[in-house]
Amino acid sequence: MRDLKDLVYGIVGLGIMGGSLAKAIRRNVLDVAEENGQSVEGRILVCNRSTACLSQALADGVADETFTSDKVQDMLKLCDFVFVCLYPHATLDFMIANRDAFKSGSVITDISGVKGIFEDSLPKILRNDVDFIIGHPMAGGEKEGYAASDADFFIDHNYILCPQQFNTSEHLEEMRSLIRAMGFSRITETSCSIHDYKIGFTSQLCHVIASALVQSAEDEQITAFGGGSFEDLTRIAMINAPLWTELFISNKEKLVTHIENFEKVMEQLKTAISTEDSETLKSLLSETREKRLRMGSIRSKAK
Repeated sequence: MRDLKDLVYGIVGLGIMGGSLAKAIRRNVLDVAEENGQSVEGRILVCNRSTACLSQALADGVADETFTSDKVQDMLKLCDFVFVCLYPHATLDFMIANRDAFKSGSVITDISGVKGIFEDSLPKILRNDVDFIIGHPMAGGEKEGYAASDADFFIDHNYILCPQQFNTSEHLEEMRSLIRAMGFSRITETSCSIHDYKIGFTSQLCHVIASALVQSAEDEQITAFGGGSFEDLTRIAMINAPLWTELFISNKEKLVTHIENFEKVMEQLKTAISTEDSETLKSLLSETREKRLRMGSIRSKAK
């Protein structure tokens, strides 16, 4: 396996996630090695359409070299490891447009919130001498852009990998080592289908519900009466509309199933409340409490 401190890393798309990945690699891989007196040959190269964040990444000492989008192929030829931090379909388009530019032997990965489209398309896109590891860092923030990026987002969080038959064992182990080095405490490996089903529930459905809750407010001034519950439930409603529209539609079958299940439970609660069926309501709420406690216990054991 190659030494992480000696690899050339490429970040395509320097938004909140791309910036956070670059910062985590800089601090936790390259800088740590230097502080320990090791010789470091690794570098971080970044590419973005907007040049303002490129200048800031250089000024922050995060990037060693920057490339505008029209020069991305010059960057890819140098990179041992590439994070493509674009929307799902834009990631596939990027792979097609730059298929011949990747350095032989390089590892490429994504950060997308849906995976089925990659499993279907990658075998027809990839060259035989490069590897693409399907991945999803389960971390981030509700703000956008490089200015909101932070290496600390990843500490004690989960990273999901969807290994494919074409992935080499060496590259997968290299990816796992990099994930741990960046600060993630858990790595979950699963299929693309299971990823999309479970993320459809734990992430996408939650964003749908938060959005619906905000939209259902007839009076925006109602929040003056909030005590924290509304704020906790709707933080994620401050949403990147183009991104989440693509995620919702790309995973529509699994997400709609989750929405329909949610609607059934809402109807049960609505009926119990409107008919003053206190016994059914108490039973539902008690069952909900116990189920949530079990869910919390399962998550704690997974850490």
